[in-house]
Amino acid sequence: MPVSLSFRLDGKVALVTGASRGLGAGIADALQEAGATVAGTSREPKSAAQVAKRLGSVPVVMDVTDVASVRAGVDRVASEFERLDILVNNAGLNIPQGVFDVDEASWDAVLDANLKGTFFAAQAAARHMVASGDGGRIINVTSQAGVVGIEERSAYGASKGGAVLLTKVLAIELAQHGITVNAVAPTFVATELARGTLENPEWRERILSRIPLGRVGEVEDVAAATLYLASPAAAMVTGHTLLVDGGWTAW
Repeated sequence: MPVSLSFRLDGKVALVTGASRGLGAGIADALQEAGATVAGTSREPKSAAQVAKRLGSVPVVMDVTDVASVRAGVDRVASEFERLDILVNNAGLNIPQGVFDVDEASWDAVLDANLKGTFFAAQAAARHMVASGDGGRIINVTSQAGVVGIEERSAYGASKGGAVLLTKVLAIELAQHGITVNAVAPTFVATELARGTLENPEWRERILSRIPLGRVGEVEDVAAATLYLASPAAAMVTGHTLLVDGGWTAW
């Protein structure tokens, strides 16, 4: 089989969860720029409408912690565009807490958003991909915290580590259907979600001291990695976690 070096996504339909801001917005824009028709989700109807207007798509209200909401959102996109080729599981949550401060509600909220939501969105999308017979791409936005321990992130690290292993299991099971499943694992990225941590001088110094490239990530860094995994150029890549961490985990 000839190897494709194309990063174009013309004719493909993509769904990006949590696309109203930050990584999700950047990833959705990158996929659209590469030629895909892109729908993005948000938990709030007003925000979902804004995402749809920006992408020229349909509004998709989705709460990734609610399985019925996840299935309805995925089904809507597949029905509206008569196919679904790419799913990017981006929506997630982090509640930084020290080990003695973690409470049950926070633990459940983080695991539900980052792990349960990822699985059931992948399950719903894969059903449409299998039914189409055209294969597909599933990309899970995990974190370097799923590969290496980071203080004050017990629940977050557990959820992202689970998502890394989930990526491998899904890749094995779905390969027979021509569906690749991979993950992108960023370091700290300059987004609104990370602002509080990055504006803390002690934390910023700690973070930069662990990144050999000497800077935090930008949204474009993660969007580019995601685009690669969604593209024909990554046809032989599955079950892999692509670290976008500036060398943090190379120590």
